[in-house]
Amino acid sequence: MIASRPLPAPSAALAAPAPVVNRLALVGASGFIGLRVTEVLADRPDFSLTAIVRLASSLAVLARRPLPWKISSFTDEVALAAALRDTDTCVHAAIGDPAQIVRMATAAYRACAAAGVSRLVWLSSATVHGQNCAHGSDENSALHDRHPLVYPNAKVRAEWALRRLARDGRLTVIMLRPGIVFGPRSRWIADAAAAIQADKAVWHNGGLGVCNTVYIDNLVEAIRLAATVPGLRTGPFYIGDAERVTWRDFLLPIAWHLGRDESAFTDPPAVNFPPERESILMRFAAHPAYHSATQLISDRTKRVVKAVLRAWRPPSPGPDPWQPHRSHSGAALTHELALLQQCAWHLPLDHARRTLGYAPPVTFAEGMNRSLAWLDFAEGRS
Repeated sequence: MIASRPLPAPSAALAAPAPVVNRLALVGASGFIGLRVTEVLADRPDFSLTAIVRLASSLAVLARRPLPWKISSFTDEVALAAALRDTDTCVHAAIGDPAQIVRMATAAYRACAAAGVSRLVWLSSATVHGQNCAHGSDENSALHDRHPLVYPNAKVRAEWALRRLARDGRLTVIMLRPGIVFGPRSRWIADAAAAIQADKAVWHNGGLGVCNTVYIDNLVEAIRLAATVPGLRTGPFYIGDAERVTWRDFLLPIAWHLGRDESAFTDPPAVNFPPERESILMRFAAHPAYHSATQLISDRTKRVVKAVLRAWRPPSPGPDPWQPHRSHSGAALTHELALLQQCAWHLPLDHARRTLGYAPPVTFAEGMNRSLAWLDFAEGRS
């Protein structure tokens, strides 16, 4: 009879196989969203993250952690393709003016295809249905580019361009449509606080309109899922917080935190704004011929021209369009805020929940608490 011996215990490597590593390139890594993506995903064992920025100066904040980085134009598909080599997924979180948005989308798709990238996660916007979206809007609702503001029209055209390009089947394009992205370092928090402190805060109809918020970490979770969930097909997803939030819910906690109450807000009558017009320069810059022409100009010449343009400051066109401002009759809503605060539809998350498995990990209340803690730190009150 042959004596049996106990089998050796399985090694740790056999018991817990190493995770599959997703080689992710993050375009626009120095922006508000990009920075938070690097903070959350760069240390995960299932990601190998490379930051891609436009300028060396953009690396100042990113240099806090040992993160691989590359410098590239976001509209030059040849340069961007070189930066995307050896990448599985590209997350495009770069911001730009309306003239750049469509060009960046086209360049991103072609660069990914040339570099062998299998998936592009494009940060679109919930405003593709307008700041005051129609009741019932969802991912299946038809898009149009006749919105009164230029920015949502550019986002619509970028999505159209990506859909056309994706018909060749060379890569999957996932378009995430976040709403009001807030959190530490967010302009929505900083601008609201500044307006309240300057007695310029306004809201429409008592702030009862729907504010389609998404806390920054919830958006990062959606980005992680869009980059990793297998078998996804090209298409859009609305991304937001689980709760239905009003502008009153969003703005009043900031006022309370600053020692004010609802009396800090003026509720001016509605204003009929004329549609925003695209400038001739903006229309030309969005045309494919513009990109072809710029390829004939040396980088040195481009730098000189940009330096001259920065030095020449034309007369101000008026108040900052992102902030509430005082008119001759007192505080007033900007066109953008007037539209946003009239919204009555909470954009649905059903498609993201079913297909991505999206479940916002941070509640709106917790996100606001973190944002206000950052505001104290930023203003030296902590």
